[in-house]
Amino acid sequence: MTVSVLLITHDNIGATLLRTSAATLGFCPLQYNSLSVPPNCEPERLALLAKQQAAELNQGDGVLVLTDMYGSTPSNIACSLLELPYIRVVSGINLPMLIRVFNYPKLSLEKLVEKAISGGREGIMDCHTLIDSGQNNHD
Repeated sequence: MTVSVLLITHDNIGATLLRTSAATLGFCPLQYNSLSVPPNCEPERLALLAKQQAAELNQGDGVLVLTDMYGSTPSNIACSLLELPYIRVVSGINLPMLIRVFNYPKLSLEKLVEKAISGGREGIMDCHTLIDSGQNNHD
């Protein structure tokens, strides 16, 4: 068994990140799904759908829920799942975070949370500073 991943994001951000990460890696090593939260949605209805998707994804090792912006409707829906014992939620999703998660499919839910956070943080760079310091990866 492994941890599964559920993305709850504004519009199709989650689905796009999933497609991009699968294309980058050439495969997707974890079970996953995404829930799109459109403007003017019914949060209560989507929270029920999120709970259903999380339950379907859970294979016994838990579900890592990634959301885009803390305090937003998608984040609030994601955080409503924290009542379930097998859920962990991380906000601020970006592509480096998701790639990092998919690169460690055998980790426990707790360790995968740590990898998600470190991938997200380490994926944020001041490119100007990198280029000026000679750390440009395009050399």
